[in-house]
Amino acid sequence: MTGGSHRATPPRRRDARRNWDLLVGAAREVFAEQGLEAPLDVIARRAGVGNATLYRNFPTRAALVDAVFRDLLTGTMTAGEQARKAPDAWAALNTYLRVVFVTLAADRGTNDLMTTHLEGIEALQAVHAHNRETMDVLLSRGREQGTVRADATTEDVLFALAALGRAIPALTSATTPDAWHRPLALLLDGLRAAPATPRLPDAPLTAEQLASVLQELGPHRAPRGTAG
Repeated sequence: MTGGSHRATPPRRRDARRNWDLLVGAAREVFAEQGLEAPLDVIARRAGVGNATLYRNFPTRAALVDAVFRDLLTGTMTAGEQARKAPDAWAALNTYLRVVFVTLAADRGTNDLMTTHLEGIEALQAVHAHNRETMDVLLSRGREQGTVRADATTEDVLFALAALGRAIPALTSATTPDAWHRPLALLLDGLRAAPATPRLPDAPLTAEQLASVLQELGPHRAPRGTAG
């Protein structure tokens, strides 16, 4: 190999890494603003590269989503591990769900990812399975400790979390960033074996705020973009 050809290799590697970083950064921003249905060509334009470069790095939407959110999903699993080790199951359940809801409120892309079923994202499949296991452990231990109602199943809780979590972007957009604390407290009270929380956190929605939340939820949109 000649000296000239040897010197030409590192720049190509740097360019490839730079394009990868630009695409992931742009995707993180666009997904946060528009959700995971955002058109991929918008992401390519924001990254300053062509569509061909995007597809060369990420042949599918799932591959791009995985690259953007893998670290975040790992953090959610870490919170689940910590909750499983806590001696007080009810306190651990409260803490864990608040960590999850902070994540759901972070941006629309994160919320789409955590509250819907998307095929082909390895990290997402792992975190959903881990979340189910965490809920199984905490609910079972809570029943043994007499703090969780005996008839609440993991499926009950996962359904309620998905439904409430899906509404968080509309709720926080129409009110305040921390508005999810109140409905989560109501959900947790429904799981308690003991009497309910004496006073709910934060202020209730006004009629005008509720109307804004429902308008923000709107109809479900059809998926956009050209990659699955």
